[in-house]
Amino acid sequence: MDLRLVIFDVDGTLVNSRAAIVHAMRAGFAAVGRDYPGDAACLRGVGLSVDVMFRALVPDAPDAERVALRSAYQQAYYDHRASLGSEAMAPFYDGARDALDRFRAQDTMLMAAATGKSLRGMQAMIADHGLEGYFQSVQTADHHPSKPHPSMIQQVLADTGVDPARAVMVGDTSFDMQMGRAAGVATIGVSWGYHPPEALDADRIITDFAQLDAAVDALTGEHP
Repeated sequence: MDLRLVIFDVDGTLVNSRAAIVHAMRAGFAAVGRDYPGDAACLRGVGLSVDVMFRALVPDAPDAERVALRSAYQQAYYDHRASLGSEAMAPFYDGARDALDRFRAQDTMLMAAATGKSLRGMQAMIADHGLEGYFQSVQTADHHPSKPHPSMIQQVLADTGVDPARAVMVGDTSFDMQMGRAAGVATIGVSWGYHPPEALDADRIITDFAQLDAAVDALTGEHP
């Protein structure tokens, strides 16, 4: 069977977690008594592993302060999710669930996730959004180097056995696109996430989930 594979980033691609991330960032910086660097600076780092993101945001901070900042950010995010639930805190973008359902209905299409989220956070998102069984491989920041290192995609390819020429990475940041290229798969950038489309350098840019199927077909070959 000639399988195809779509690998999805999560935050900024499938779900809109902007408000939740900003809320947790503000809480984290307040907890350590440091000036908040602003929404734009914080959102530019979404997709990186948390440690890498905070090294970029506060390069002058001692390690102990960055650890405290990371812990305060993560606790604020977890508390917010416990209060609201993932579905309310980070809802699907318009058309995202329909796109996942369309791909799931294809016998020769597999899906995977490659995300800077923690495994704990990804498991909560899957449960709260009812996505059990959708992803044949889920790779998170817990067990891999930060994007744009290709490790997550390499593991997805190993898990699924799909040829890189029949796989595509879908994401909203330059980190996603760089990761995809480094792993030898095609890339599709979305216009609604945390990096502007002109910064993505993707093989294709889509402005709506209705355009995703055709973009995937163009880059991986149409399904049988």
